[in-house]
Amino acid sequence: MMKAPQTALVLGGTGRTGSLVARTLVERGLGARTASRHGADVLFDWDDPTTHPGALAGVDRVYLVAPVMRVRFADQVAGFLDLAEAAGVRHVTYLSTYGGDQAPSDVDISAVEADLAGRGAITHSILRPAWVMQNFSDEHLPVVDGVITVPTGGGTEAFVDAADIATVAVETLLAPDAHAGARYAPTGPQALTVGEVADTIAGLIGRSVTHHDIDRDVWIDGAVAAGFVPADYAVMLRWLTGAIISGNGSRPNDDIEKVTGRPPTTFHDFARRSAHAWISPVAG
Repeated sequence: MMKAPQTALVLGGTGRTGSLVARTLVERGLGARTASRHGADVLFDWDDPTTHPGALAGVDRVYLVAPVMRVRFADQVAGFLDLAEAAGVRHVTYLSTYGGDQAPSDVDISAVEADLAGRGAITHSILRPAWVMQNFSDEHLPVVDGVITVPTGGGTEAFVDAADIATVAVETLLAPDAHAGARYAPTGPQALTVGEVADTIAGLIGRSVTHHDIDRDVWIDGAVAAGFVPADYAVMLRWLTGAIISGNGSRPNDDIEKVTGRPPTTFHDFARRSAHAWISPVAG
């Protein structure tokens, strides 16, 4: 399909996976252009279509990160993909969500996957990662006063390092023909409860860390009331946490090793690398 490496457009290019994807692509010899609303090579705003043509100029593949904190975005993404196709893009790697093909109908994750599958002029790869380990070291699921608060019903999840997701994405962008039509579900090597996550962090920082398995509706209502998420995003939170509570959280697989040749990062290794995040004042 592609006779010579050219340039990849990396949406969310300053984010957790996008920044790593761009840096690694350059290290591997492929041009990479980061795109975001702030701090990237080019300005890109999903809500400002005038920023899209310039971001796409001269690129032949895209790392697609859809609008965040939204549930309705299929039309925006479809318009962008139409423009990308006309601009000469021939491959898209889409950062989806674990079980994305089973997402609720009022969340547009599966709609974007279906859109990509229906485009004859663009090949695609879909990444459906488990919950990201970095959730515990940033503002998503922080340790506050020695407590991680999230509803899980005692269920488990094969938490995955964002760096491992990025390595899989890089391989699909470097060799799109080899990964055309692929659906990968990057996971960590262990299915862990959040209580086990808390114990691991506690053992590394030498302070008590526990899991508060809060009622799901109370947690979601609190997140909306505090302005952490829009009201319509509650359906996404309910689906994501519901999978773990019902025992259908992600399970370890060999996709990362199969694609990259390296085993996935363990949570212990991630936590050891990230211990500074929990020693800061915000960690309590």
